[in-house]
Amino acid sequence: MIQPFEILSKRLTDIDEYLELLEMEPNEELQTEVEGLIAPMVQAIDRYELQTLLNGEHDNRNALVEINAGAGGSEACDWAAMLFRLYTRWVAERGWKLELLSETPGDVTGYRRVNFMVSGTNAYGYFKAEHGVHRLVRISPFDAASRRHTSFAKLEVLPEIEQEEVDIDPEDLRIDTLRAGGAGGQHVNKTESAVRITHIPTGIVVNCQNERSQHKNRASAMTVLAARLAEVQRLSEQDKMNAIKGDTGPAEWGRQIRSYVMQPYTMVKDHRTGHETGNVLAVMDGEIDGFVEAFLRQPPEEGTFIE
Repeated sequence: MIQPFEILSKRLTDIDEYLELLEMEPNEELQTEVEGLIAPMVQAIDRYELQTLLNGEHDNRNALVEINAGAGGSEACDWAAMLFRLYTRWVAERGWKLELLSETPGDVTGYRRVNFMVSGTNAYGYFKAEHGVHRLVRISPFDAASRRHTSFAKLEVLPEIEQEEVDIDPEDLRIDTLRAGGAGGQHVNKTESAVRITHIPTGIVVNCQNERSQHKNRASAMTVLAARLAEVQRLSEQDKMNAIKGDTGPAEWGRQIRSYVMQPYTMVKDHRTGHETGNVLAVMDGEIDGFVEAFLRQPPEEGTFIE
């Protein structure tokens, strides 16, 4: 962070010198030039301030994301697919890379589950704001009577953990190969390229199927497993602290972090920060920076996950 700070300091000094000059010799052309420097400077300071908030232990890591459809059949699976599209666009806008790891299609449409990795500067630091339950209210395209439906999908966001950072005993693993399903094309359906790894002591099961290479799928699966095992350890330690403090444990499924309402009015509201907008279509196209920044700027004790 030292270099950006030095750049901002120099730009601020330049603006101060211009202002002193303007005070001594008022000049309309110079005033316009100074005003043109101030607006970008304010934006740059705002971006720098946001970067300083990404100081968590894993904020600078890549993010492993899983979207799970809630109860509700095709409606919930469609909502999971809508969220996947939202994040695909957000990731592209930020210049990050999204790698699909595995997908479980819904019976009619969408996804029952979809897993992906996001690689980029502070990807986890930003994506952690999306961890939790997301609620959609709309007139269902799957309801012949055009009634309003409420659907839920849950995002789980974990930092990418290197395998060597977690103690994984090979004897604790059961590794199965199988034919990949989903939208992988004919090739993956003819070869056993998909990999399923079961960590026997914890019962954690990880599937990866997106790559044609079994070796690459296995490497990706091990990356996801390492992240999940690290999270199990973190939660175990958190449970001990909760027991000491008298906390009641994780929130119930229906406690959404954000609601997306399409009918009878349009609104997206984050229930943790109060940030909201009426432009639901823009949000669904990936414009969620306002929600993420509001989450990052709130006091640390309030910026907790609702699972």
